[in-house]
Amino acid sequence: MTMTQVEESLFHQFISEQIEKMTQERQQRHADAKGYVPVVTVSIQPGSGGRMIAEQVAETLGFDFFNREIIHQVAESVKINPEIIEKMEKERLSGVEDLIASFVRDHYLWPGMYLEHLERIVLAIGETGRAVIVGRGANFILDPEKRFSVRIIAPLAVRVQNIVTAYGVSEAEARHRITNRQERRKAFIKKSFNVDVENPLHYDLILNTEAVQIGEAVDAICMFLKKKYKLAHS
Repeated sequence: MTMTQVEESLFHQFISEQIEKMTQERQQRHADAKGYVPVVTVSIQPGSGGRMIAEQVAETLGFDFFNREIIHQVAESVKINPEIIEKMEKERLSGVEDLIASFVRDHYLWPGMYLEHLERIVLAIGETGRAVIVGRGANFILDPEKRFSVRIIAPLAVRVQNIVTAYGVSEAEARHRITNRQERRKAFIKKSFNVDVENPLHYDLILNTEAVQIGEAVDAICMFLKKKYKLAHS
């Protein structure tokens, strides 16, 4: 067995251990919950405010939230070089992709191996449910009964102004950030799942934050889930 094969085997083992650990912890947290509630997958147009909506939905419903924050926790637990996290933050990668990429230092996994582990992690989250996953094509991985797929959008002009206000950059820079991130996300979804992330038929609910405020969007998502799955009202 070559060194590469040994490293790959250890990587597979490590990922399996992390998935098992995560699953056990989540099952314990939701042990008293009644009934299965699917994962809320949130696909976001950059600058639309979707991340805030996703986070507030998770907080309101008491669901687990999967986005960039989990990476820092894992990095700390396995003593990953902080410079790697900084690099990933600079490149604006997110979610499970960061998790997997961080385990191979400065090198990214080849597409097949990356997608394999991405699917394993998302499917494991789907088994327990009661979670919110931001991006990473989770709605294309989970079966319809395992997820409630949401798409958060807004006109480009609105999103540009949101970025200008949030980060104090010029409109040109804001537009560049949005376009760059949007194209990368679209390319990832197309390459990985052979679908168009912007096709509305892929989503159960689409919310336009030009017309719907952040709090109203959170209320709409939570109201649907509470009614359909008979969740206790907070």
